[in-house]
Amino acid sequence: MSQQQPLISHLLELRTRLLKAIASVLLVFIATVYWANDIYQYVATPLMQALPETGSMIATDVAAPFFAPFKLTLVLSFFVAIPYVLLQVWSFIAPGLYKHEKRLIVPLLTSSTLLFYMGIAFAYYVVFPVVFGFFTSVAPEGVEVATDISSYLSFILKLFFAFGLAFEIPVAVVLLCWAGVTTPKDLAEKRPYIIVGAFVTGMMLTPPDIISQTMLAIPMLILFEGGLIAAKMYTPKNDDDEVNDSEQEKS
Repeated sequence: MSQQQPLISHLLELRTRLLKAIASVLLVFIATVYWANDIYQYVATPLMQALPETGSMIATDVAAPFFAPFKLTLVLSFFVAIPYVLLQVWSFIAPGLYKHEKRLIVPLLTSSTLLFYMGIAFAYYVVFPVVFGFFTSVAPEGVEVATDISSYLSFILKLFFAFGLAFEIPVAVVLLCWAGVTTPKDLAEKRPYIIVGAFVTGMMLTPPDIISQTMLAIPMLILFEGGLIAAKMYTPKNDDDEVNDSEQEKS
């Protein structure tokens, strides 16, 4: 019974944190669902600006005009509530962390949130205008461009998640080095393989066009270099380094 009590208390704590996280998403959704159509119109702006004068967006499904903005607002609510969701994750795991681990987790949670938002903003303001402009310009003559709103939503959400996750590379590099899985020096030596992997990842996460693949791969490589710099500051020293440092202090 004594062993079951801590487990039950942890499960109850986990349930409470999950309910709070879900409630935060629902509260944001309730506050923004009234402007669902306006939100969809704003997100569709990059495509609408790239369409020719005769082009337009269409709804091939009867319920699509309702469900597409509804789904977009729900996903947006999760994006907005991410800081509070991560706070609940932090509150759940913090009691089991050492003091030096807590000093690392707090900046990582903050930076991961900001980097995720930066990835979404980069996709919307930089990638979308270029990609949609390219797609609409290569349409065969006589073909009228008319994009279904549900297909467009699936397309942009895929890119949002792809770029949001790709921008988490610095956090992943720091965690790998801090956990001792690898070192900044080893990662720097494997840079040629990282470059190839970035372009392969861009090919897998983006539509089958070289433009969006390259526009994802290049930021990934830049963020990788930034992650190496950050990892050098957070990578724990080994025993030899600590001995050398102590000897230098004595001398």
